[in-house]
Amino acid sequence: MSSRRTVSLITLGCARNEVDSEELAARLEAAGWHTDDDDPDVVVVNTCGFIDSAKKDSIDTLLAAADSGAKVVAAGCMAERYGAQLAGALPEATVISFDDYAAIGERLDDVLAGRPLVPHSPRDRRTLLPITPVERAAARAHIPGHAQEDPLPEGVAPASGPRTLRKRLGSGPVASMKLASGCDRRCTFCAIPAFRGSYVSRRPEDLLAEAAWLAGQGVRELVLVSENSTSYGKDLGDLRALEKLLPPLAATEGIERVRVSYLQPAELRPGLLDVIASTEGVVPYFDLSFQHASGTVLRRMRRFGDPKRFLDLLAQIRDRAPEAGVRSNFIVGFPGETQEEFDELVGFLEEARLDVIGVFGYSDEEGTDAYGFEGKLGQDVIDERVATLTELAEELTAQRAEERIGTELEVLIEEDLGDGGYEGRAAHQGPEVDGAVTVQGIGLVPGQIVQAVAVDSEGVDLIARIKAGT
Repeated sequence: MSSRRTVSLITLGCARNEVDSEELAARLEAAGWHTDDDDPDVVVVNTCGFIDSAKKDSIDTLLAAADSGAKVVAAGCMAERYGAQLAGALPEATVISFDDYAAIGERLDDVLAGRPLVPHSPRDRRTLLPITPVERAAARAHIPGHAQEDPLPEGVAPASGPRTLRKRLGSGPVASMKLASGCDRRCTFCAIPAFRGSYVSRRPEDLLAEAAWLAGQGVRELVLVSENSTSYGKDLGDLRALEKLLPPLAATEGIERVRVSYLQPAELRPGLLDVIASTEGVVPYFDLSFQHASGTVLRRMRRFGDPKRFLDLLAQIRDRAPEAGVRSNFIVGFPGETQEEFDELVGFLEEARLDVIGVFGYSDEEGTDAYGFEGKLGQDVIDERVATLTELAEELTAQRAEERIGTELEVLIEEDLGDGGYEGRAAHQGPEVDGAVTVQGIGLVPGQIVQAVAVDSEGVDLIARIKAGT
């Protein structure tokens, strides 16, 4: 075996997986591996197992990696969820569990040497932690993205304080930071709690240390990610923990913005709403998990809400922060969804003035309650409703962008487009999925925040001019 062992990590799915991959990269570096995208010895694919399309993408990526001639390892959610079943169906890849992450260097040594690994049998990871949230801190279950370890190689962690087990795999002024993992909700369509486990918050001191380290890596915007950010702190004995954490996070030297993702409407307390809307350095951005608007569909999903409650919440947000960004995702074609319930969702969206609307067709997921529900809609009906709502969403979000013409924006520059053009994001735009702002300027650099005025729009994207004197 060559003394220099190289590995490439490919990350699929959500920002939470990106954080997990960076933990794996740090662990591998500590074990003597080198991350290398050119002709690696091993390719680790951090898979997504959320819905059918994500699973197909994961399979296709694993097969493509195998075609490269490298050894292939399947990690992440799909690997955790299916274990031995995936290994049997895909002999091209070695399948590992979250429980293998702590010894990932040794596992890859085994793969490179051709030593067989026995794939795990999937289990409900909620059973690995106590039912009572405040008892979970003492549990030993491995939770990806939560690791703190000492000592670590130079450049991987802060010089003092809790050492963050993370190595950045990309560059740029924006980075996600895992606030918590798992979920205690029991939405009837979602399998995530079974393979991600119960809700576990990271300690505030670990988050503050990681924020300082990321700032030292050139990060200017932190995006807090989790399955449910509004539950943060319940296992720490403090339901106001996120309200208390956000101000010092935003005050971290070098950090210009903090953005919170994935807020549950049922748990968005007035105090937390106030902190997000008014704390300097915390952007007034609300990534709300509505999922539908019809009260009867939401009850079948085992969720909270109806159009009136959701519109009242939006009114409270905009009363505190009139230019706040608001986005949400919606599932159409849920079992039993009638035309009247679908029309109720349409009516809500026409009133809600959301900046971004994600539309997904219902997908049957084994192990969920909805998998056994009666009243399944035909795929043709689901596809038709997805197409209808997607077209409406594009029209409504374009209108919302037009409403922002003439408003002042704080734009975080992310990319030099050449010829004096730069791409960035305003405070109301989350990374990658919420649109962008194009500005003209001279000598701007990624990570810089400029004051601008929106002068035009193209779909959800804005075109802006920099204010004089900035």
